[in-house]
Amino acid sequence: MWIKYFLMKIHLFNIANFKADGGAMFGVIPRALWSRVYPADEMNLVNLTLRSMVVETGKHIILVDTGWGDKQDEKFFRHSYIHGGEGLIEGLALRGYKPEDITDVFLTHLHADHCGGGVKRNSENSGYELTFPNAEYHVSRAQWDWAVKNNIREEDAYPPENILPIGESRMLNLIDSEDELFPGFSIRICYGHTPGLMIPVIQYNNKTLIYAGDLIPTCAHIPLLWNMSYDIESLKTITEKETLLKEALVNNYILVFQHDEKVECCRLIMSEKGIRAGEKFPFSAI
Repeated sequence: MWIKYFLMKIHLFNIANFKADGGAMFGVIPRALWSRVYPADEMNLVNLTLRSMVVETGKHIILVDTGWGDKQDEKFFRHSYIHGGEGLIEGLALRGYKPEDITDVFLTHLHADHCGGGVKRNSENSGYELTFPNAEYHVSRAQWDWAVKNNIREEDAYPPENILPIGESRMLNLIDSEDELFPGFSIRICYGHTPGLMIPVIQYNNKTLIYAGDLIPTCAHIPLLWNMSYDIESLKTITEKETLLKEALVNNYILVFQHDEKVECCRLIMSEKGIRAGEKFPFSAI
């Protein structure tokens, strides 16, 4: 089994930075508390990243999440304050990949900041096409059904132009259960943030990495009650976090954060207040 995973390669890169309301990011936690560990600007906005991961394992080159993309107009992005980062295609190119090289696009869920870059306008600007033409796009069935149906709470998060072209392309793979999807790359399915959120669990260099996604978007969200207002069912988020954090603590897993401006990775410790971040380090140190 160890030999099977030995040739895996992983790259972590930041597609872009964006801003979100600090109150929305930390829910019921007062600003007086969360701002001590994740500062906001004068507009109460916190800076976030959109880290994507490329995993080479077996015959697969897997891209995990694709960022916002650029299909929508200025009005759509007016409250996102997108800035900096490497860009999606540019970040891949810096690591030696062309869009045609990607064999699999793994979408943790279909909120616009996670899947928008997977679909682009075609060259005639008359419609849409897949950004990664040779890739199978993997989404949980629960999330796909939820996103296509849409709902008043998440309406702005699911623009149809981000989602429907994937289904129309016949390159969509709907995932029903937790399993090993690729060699060394397994998934957990969660329902608190949005139904069918998928969390990659990756065996790499004899370590277990948890790409925490929107279950634990930043290191500051490790405490059980520090959750986003964006979560559809906050009590489920708490239960799912507790289960994952306990397992990660016992087994010395590494958490990889998708949205934390400062912290890429950490291990966990048990403190008098519960499970908390221990050693923090860049992904390059793994």
